[in-house]
Amino acid sequence: MVLLSLVAEAPMHPYRMQQLIRERQKDQVVNVAQRNSIYQTIDRLQRAGLIEVLETARDENRPERNVYGITEEGAETLQRWLRDMLSTPAREFPEFPAALAFLPMVSAKDALAHLEARVAALDQALARMDAELVGADLPRLFLLEEEYTRAVTAAELRWVRALIDDLRSGAVTWDDAWLRTFAESFQG
Repeated sequence: MVLLSLVAEAPMHPYRMQQLIRERQKDQVVNVAQRNSIYQTIDRLQRAGLIEVLETARDENRPERNVYGITEEGAETLQRWLRDMLSTPAREFPEFPAALAFLPMVSAKDALAHLEARVAALDQALARMDAELVGADLPRLFLLEEEYTRAVTAAELRWVRALIDDLRSGAVTWDDAWLRTFAESFQG
């Protein structure tokens, strides 16, 4: 979607795409940081008929560069993808909920220490996001993904702090004996 959006703006070559992704900090919301992944994605988009080579340019002392543009089918597909992503929550599989699902595999004390480290990391991330949002000289329309990411990070931080409080108070706790007893209760 990112690459398709870029060539919808204007025809461009892969190196320019990578520059714009970094400059616009879209590498914070999608994983296309490696140039190789950009070329692989371009190949897939081209095979699907969503983009096409408009010209091949060659500057002195540089290899040939293909300049890509969006096709009519690509523009329609981009609109469909965006509408679907905006309207329909997707099943996503982030790592943190997976780790929470298996939290009893570490001790409560160990979990507490690592969750406290997560709070510190989330605090730093929020401070960085706040600084970037305050310093951004862009209309809000171009900062919506940063606002969303900040809101989700702030909600996670509140939730993790509440879990830490429950671990400290003993409202949530476990040990090997408790886990064995709990498992035995399910063996019928």
